[in-house]
Amino acid sequence: MSKRRPHFELLIALLIAAPAFAQTPAPTAPAQDKPAESADKDKKPATPSPAQPKPAADNSDKSKRPAAPAPAGKVEAKLDKIEVTGNQEEDARRDDTATKIVVNAAEINKYGDTQLTDVLKRLPGITVTGSNIRMRGLGSGYTQILLDGERPPPGFTIDQLSPTMIERIEIVRAATAEFSTQSIAGTINIVLKRKVSLAQREVRAVYAQGSFYKSRGANLIMSDKDGDFSWSITGFVNSNINNYPYKGTESGFDAAGNPNLFRSTAGLYHGDGTNFGIGPRLNWTFKNGDTLSWQSFFNSNRNDGVSDFRYLVTSGPPTPYSVSKGDNSFKGDFGRTDLNWIRKLAEGAKLDLKVGFNYGKNSNENFLRGFNASDMQNLERTTNTSANDSGFTFTGKYSTPIVEGHSLVAGWDTGINKRDEDSVQRDRPFPGVFPAVPAFNSNEKFEASVLKLAAFAQDEWNVTPQWSVYLGLRWEGLTTTSEGQSYGEIRNRSSVWSPLMQTLYKFPGRKGEQVRLALTRTYKAPATGQLIPRKFTSVENKPTSPDFRGNPDLQPELATGIDIALEKFWDRGASMSLSASMRRITDYNRRGLQFIDGRWVSLPINDGTANTKSLEFDAKFPVQTFWKEAPPIDFRFNMNRNWSHVDSVPGPNNRLDQQVPFSATLGLDYRMKNGEITAGGSFSYRSGGLVRTAINQDAYLTAKRDLDLYALWKITPKTQVRITLSNILHPDAVNESSYFDEFGTIRRSNTTPSKMNIRAGLEMKF
Repeated sequence: MSKRRPHFELLIALLIAAPAFAQTPAPTAPAQDKPAESADKDKKPATPSPAQPKPAADNSDKSKRPAAPAPAGKVEAKLDKIEVTGNQEEDARRDDTATKIVVNAAEINKYGDTQLTDVLKRLPGITVTGSNIRMRGLGSGYTQILLDGERPPPGFTIDQLSPTMIERIEIVRAATAEFSTQSIAGTINIVLKRKVSLAQREVRAVYAQGSFYKSRGANLIMSDKDGDFSWSITGFVNSNINNYPYKGTESGFDAAGNPNLFRSTAGLYHGDGTNFGIGPRLNWTFKNGDTLSWQSFFNSNRNDGVSDFRYLVTSGPPTPYSVSKGDNSFKGDFGRTDLNWIRKLAEGAKLDLKVGFNYGKNSNENFLRGFNASDMQNLERTTNTSANDSGFTFTGKYSTPIVEGHSLVAGWDTGINKRDEDSVQRDRPFPGVFPAVPAFNSNEKFEASVLKLAAFAQDEWNVTPQWSVYLGLRWEGLTTTSEGQSYGEIRNRSSVWSPLMQTLYKFPGRKGEQVRLALTRTYKAPATGQLIPRKFTSVENKPTSPDFRGNPDLQPELATGIDIALEKFWDRGASMSLSASMRRITDYNRRGLQFIDGRWVSLPINDGTANTKSLEFDAKFPVQTFWKEAPPIDFRFNMNRNWSHVDSVPGPNNRLDQQVPFSATLGLDYRMKNGEITAGGSFSYRSGGLVRTAINQDAYLTAKRDLDLYALWKITPKTQVRITLSNILHPDAVNESSYFDEFGTIRRSNTTPSKMNIRAGLEMKF
């Protein structure tokens, strides 16, 4: 209990401090929610404030495009324009009825990160466990990841994106009808670079090194404009060399608690790879105000690796092999392209149409050899897997102002994705060699398709200058069809109606103080792989290393939720928010362990209900907002406390999806007055602990502490150097899992060490 007490003390202190922040006197200025500020609202394509009806969003409107570069004598006007653009993120968070946090490109690239997960781990309300991205501590499908407002196609991961290719990141806590409602925990929308305001030529070279890896990379950003035509190209290339050590143990106890098994594992993985990506975009603006844009993204990955693992048995039965040596080779290519036409109609209406295509292919070759304690080979397994993914999407929306104070948006979202996969496994038997390893030979082929149909409508109603209401309704249906060599055609259909309501109320006479409320209906659809009844066999089949297969009868999880938030905004981008949320989930999906045909099999099942609650606090402000004589330091802090309870799993610690109970991030940024040097740091904490994952299974995850520091030196206006130290505390990651029944307990533990990493980058503009 003593380990958790500081978390609650910190939470209580923040809750006590919140009213004090809210009562801080604000500088005298016209209230943001007065109708007199309508001219400023015209600069925001986002949802309007309650002060006036929402205009139809139009990124192509000439009145919103940046003005041409000013002559040399008008530098101040140019700086004013940049300042207004930078405030649009804060305006969207303050004035949109639907709650949203917008992170701009400057914040994304502050630390010079080469992977997007390193950026996300510092953002409010987000935690990263390995490559699993979580909101409210929940991952594995509860958190929706979107790319330009659409769900990424199969075969695509955000690791294929360089942070330099991203224009902004939107953190959406409560669902809206325009986006898919597969967002029980929330949505992270990654928007690629689109706008072209000025000619730009920028090259970034990065070198990073740690005790276990080396990485070299370069990024390119080019854009230009010629009248009503503009274009941009972003690209990156990097190579890496990895050497990751591994340590693990396995222990067993009988029903009386006496030890009867102990094994230890030590291994090393060495790999090298290359990654290349490019994203071109073309934009046309026509005389009638229509716009046409073409955007694409292409990515290619190559990775090769070798592994060497050794197993030592102190007590209990021997392992299938004492030494294993593996070779693997991965090749993956992915492409996505879309065409977007925005047609302006009469009386402020607008039609927005987008058609997109994607294609990806990958192959994975694995060769595994096993040797017994006498160094005699007793296993040779070759596994070759290849897959092709293709998809088509067609989306559209019609927006129009209707009666006074109302803005209507309606549209559709359709698409189909197909996947063909071949998997061939060949085992070579070694008769007479002890211990004998069973040989499995298989040739699995399957085809799967996912058809998506969705329609939505939403209305934003400005009831009064202080009060606005958002109402939305979305219907979304999924049909998954699959057929393979080992099973007949499987078809799974599901559909969900999602009514949504959000409201924003600004307190009269109290500038920047407001409250939000949201009622949502969201869901989590099964992944295609969870529905396909293919079996993946393990070499040593037992409860802690079972076979895996899908469940074609799996149904979506449905969630009813409520969110409430208190917010305070000051000048110069300062803000503070305290929010709470609850979700009740039915048809909860968890992995079940069953003994089928003499083998242990893990498969997904629907099992009862679950409840989750979250409390979230975030604040950011320049210290000079409250202390004018202070040095130019920007402060930011966010924290999350999460609780959950799964009815079908006995407690204690029966949390959802290994939910992170507590997380917090503290950051400081210092800017020299002349802007020559900027430096800062970020400290993140993520708690761990024991989780009961099933009736007779649990898992343990260690807490993690991250400390990152950066410094940016602007040598000239167009040349700068960035140095980053990451993972300074270099904690080891320890994961444990246990299986227990009336016969005893089996416990597995593995440790992954880590070291501090250093990264240096040169950034040049031409």
